[in-house]
Amino acid sequence: MIKNQAFGTVPEGPVDLYTMTNSRGMEVRAMNYGGIIVSLRVPDKKGVLADLVLGFDTLDAYLNNTPYFGAIIGRYANRIANGKFALDGVEYRLARNNGMNSLHGGLKRFDKVLWHSEQFENNHGIGAYGPERIANRI
Repeated sequence: MIKNQAFGTVPEGPVDLYTMTNSRGMEVRAMNYGGIIVSLRVPDKKGVLADLVLGFDTLDAYLNNTPYFGAIIGRYANRIANGKFALDGVEYRLARNNGMNSLHGGLKRFDKVLWHSEQFENNHGIGAYGPERIANRI
């Protein structure tokens, strides 16, 4: 089962929160802002649900904090030292957003993008995806 609800608004438009639940009670909540997984609740052997991810309860908390909780990092994860790298003998310079380094995609990271998303249900599962086929499936 998949449910969609409004979660807030960013300058680019409305943010949706998708709640996807499978037949065994596992639940993932993800939003189209940053592809962020807000929560992942799974049942233990007694059926008691526990949330396995760090996250916030409101969109504002995600906008005002930057720990990358549950987000699509984008392009690359971690730091590129001194904001530059060489590929096939060509040096590329990147935006530096972590001292002298480029961290998690530079200035406009995937976790700060509002993705166009649509929900789906088919024989392979349920989820939400954007034009880049960024999916959250269970």
